[in-house]
Amino acid sequence: MSHKVVISLASNRFQVKNLFRARRCLEEILSDLHYTGELWTEPMGKSSRRDAYLNQLVSGTTELSEDELNARLKQMENSFGRNDQKRLLGIVPIDLDILLFDDGKRHLRDWERPYVKELVGEL
Repeated sequence: MSHKVVISLASNRFQVKNLFRARRCLEEILSDLHYTGELWTEPMGKSSRRDAYLNQLVSGTTELSEDELNARLKQMENSFGRNDQKRLLGIVPIDLDILLFDDGKRHLRDWERPYVKELVGEL
């Protein structure tokens, strides 16, 4: 069974290179891909790092279950070097989150972020 998904991509470290790499990885597990444009944003929260984020959304379809897709996304994050130590330092090589799986919205607070509202209009 094919599932419709929307995934957010974000990076604050080697941003252009890491988003490019992430798109190549996503092409292995998603079909019918459509990418939004890229959007730079300032970091949110109290991190001492002030590196800008490069953000993008992708919509597509997958045969994977939601749990399988999420596990693959976390594997990708790990392959980019994302770990707890970097997270504590505010370093995000890549962040991949499922925002929509079929008709169900996920990460509801992310849907309220201005850049998500702007980019979702491009899908």
